[in-house]
Amino acid sequence: MRHSIHAAAPRRSHAHVRRAPLPWLLALALGCGAVHAQSSQPDDQSGTGQTNGSTAPNTPRTLQAVQVQGTATPNFGGGEIARQGNLGALGEQDLMNTPFSMTSYTEDYIANHQAYTIADVVANDPAVRVGDGFGNFAEVFVLRGFPLDGDDITFDGLYGIIPRQLVDADAIGRLDVLRGASAFLYGVSPGGSGIGGSINVEPKWALDTPLTRATVDYGSDSQAGAQLDFSRRFGPDDRYGIRVDLGGRDGDTAIDRESRHSNHQSIAFDYRGEKFRIKADISHQLQRIDDGRNVVYLSGDGVPKPPPASANYAQPWSYSSLEDTYGVVRAEYDFLPDLTGYITAGADHSNETGEYWSPTVDGSGNGSAYRLGVPYQNDAQTGEAGLNAHLVTGAVTHKINLSVSALNQKKTVSYTFSSTFPADLYNYVPIPYPPTILDGGVPVVTGRTKLHSLALSDTLGFADDQVLLTVGARQQSLQTLGYAYGTGAETSDYRKSATSPVIGLVVKLNPNFSLFANSIQGLSQGPEAPIGAINVGQVFPPYRSRQLETGIKYDQGGFGSTFSLFQIKQPNGITSGTPAVFSIAGEQRNRGAEWSIYGEPVHGLKLIGGASYIDAKLTQTQDGADNGNTAVGVPKWQYNAGLEWAVPHVDGLGLDLGLTRTAAQYADVANTLRIPAWTRVDAGIDYATTIDTRAVTFRAAVLNLANSNYWASALGGYLTEGAARTVKLSASVDF
Repeated sequence: MRHSIHAAAPRRSHAHVRRAPLPWLLALALGCGAVHAQSSQPDDQSGTGQTNGSTAPNTPRTLQAVQVQGTATPNFGGGEIARQGNLGALGEQDLMNTPFSMTSYTEDYIANHQAYTIADVVANDPAVRVGDGFGNFAEVFVLRGFPLDGDDITFDGLYGIIPRQLVDADAIGRLDVLRGASAFLYGVSPGGSGIGGSINVEPKWALDTPLTRATVDYGSDSQAGAQLDFSRRFGPDDRYGIRVDLGGRDGDTAIDRESRHSNHQSIAFDYRGEKFRIKADISHQLQRIDDGRNVVYLSGDGVPKPPPASANYAQPWSYSSLEDTYGVVRAEYDFLPDLTGYITAGADHSNETGEYWSPTVDGSGNGSAYRLGVPYQNDAQTGEAGLNAHLVTGAVTHKINLSVSALNQKKTVSYTFSSTFPADLYNYVPIPYPPTILDGGVPVVTGRTKLHSLALSDTLGFADDQVLLTVGARQQSLQTLGYAYGTGAETSDYRKSATSPVIGLVVKLNPNFSLFANSIQGLSQGPEAPIGAINVGQVFPPYRSRQLETGIKYDQGGFGSTFSLFQIKQPNGITSGTPAVFSIAGEQRNRGAEWSIYGEPVHGLKLIGGASYIDAKLTQTQDGADNGNTAVGVPKWQYNAGLEWAVPHVDGLGLDLGLTRTAAQYADVANTLRIPAWTRVDAGIDYATTIDTRAVTFRAAVLNLANSNYWASALGGYLTEGAARTVKLSASVDF
């Protein structure tokens, strides 16, 4: 079934920062011994009889055999990689039955790897690399050589809900990473990114068995945190479920002078009746970063060597405060045994303030910078409704999905600028708070985005569903309204529409192997001709990228693998000719191969990793000057190997090793600026035991074991420095 439910201010001292009562959280987590709830290792994460997440959130990494409850399908590798993923218009799907490449990380994986944010979750994914946002601390993900911004991550399959810069990983029930274009599956993204892949966040839903878990953790240099995770089912046949997750973290990071604070609270309810099912989640998240290390822009005169991994060139008045309240509710009803209707709605209110600066430097690390203050508010409402039908016509089965969706988003923004001041990457000199020389007035509504779509698809099954053919299309309309800073006067009204088709094929060779292929588009808002072109102000239709992909999937039960070949062509705008005319005449072509492995190939050894090769070429550029050059920020090779070994004859003891290798990247379209390849090694150990009848798991890890200095990303033409050596410790207790 489609969605079967189974501002600108001077530096503020820390005393003025609104923080969660972390000591209260620690006391709450450590004081849970009074709660005498039986510990459990449930297989169900959806609260509805399906494995919508991990098999056991505190499962020791001793790779014990997975116990299957009811009709639930066991996940790969003892529960760390899910067999299901959220494919938007196609709903929750078994990954072996879909014509797309996806990896879904469960909350087991998130807990075992002590992930703080989404970047930590995807650290071992060979198809994903991470950089920082354009002048801020947002995480930006690179999939198949194209960026995915936080604005375009979905939450339970819907855009516009999840916090747009940083997401606390402790609150995630499952993370789906789709490789490739997705305009039909999820619709056009509000931010226009996601051409090379998508990320979907699933909340934590009530488990089939009781859970009361307290966790405390520590990260270098002085990050202390605590979390409480509570789940119960009750009522006749356990129809009602509740899941409460509370947590926080605070202190200095491994980067000099940088401190980070985060807290999150979420509560989820669900009801699963015979014909009617409903679930709802509401969450709140606060992130605060003080003296955060920034990205580095290049003046064009060489690439500086990366400073020491723990070095911080941030100014003492820089900070970012990010607060979000968001939620989703989804209901479905079975009108007939093979006809289900559903409706879902979600909303987000975010409030951001920050004082940012990013240096622009030459090859010696010297340059200049200015201060930018940005108060930002976002309000979004989104929804979807649809029907799913299962039909049989002769020897052919049909899974038909029909849906309508809408998203309304409003942004309230202003800004302040200072004059420039000197910057040096290697010799830190604190600069007094620079006064404002230009501002955008009081915050007003500066933009509205309205997206509407109608999607229809049919998955036809032949030869007893051994051959699955998916055909469909999504008709989408886009409207964006622009308003002047300070006055709120309307300045632009963009209205365009587009149809995004899809065709996908799965051929099951035998129970272990499936061939797949797809043709699907990516879609992003078309540009407006810039100043300098004779057609300035002309609005163009939405960009349509085109993806072709084919591959093979392997499923051995506890171990799986996917290999795919793909090509994505993405048009872009260029200005050329005399007189200068802006047109959609540019093109980037990314062609490559991906191989991913996940699970437990032999008893006692888990593997998550693989390799990725991308030939990212600029095939059409302005006046042909850069034709044939490699696209900015796209490494040709990426390798990952994450190994988890259960030590023989020592029950509950596991050793971990992670290796990440990324090839060199260009930082400019002329391919004259380049950052070298880099390698990062991580290591860890965990031990699961029983103390006084309670399940206890201890974990320790060291990231960037060698404390290597490297530029991790050149995405966007600016540099993101790699993380410093970081020690992480945690202990979890089930009561």
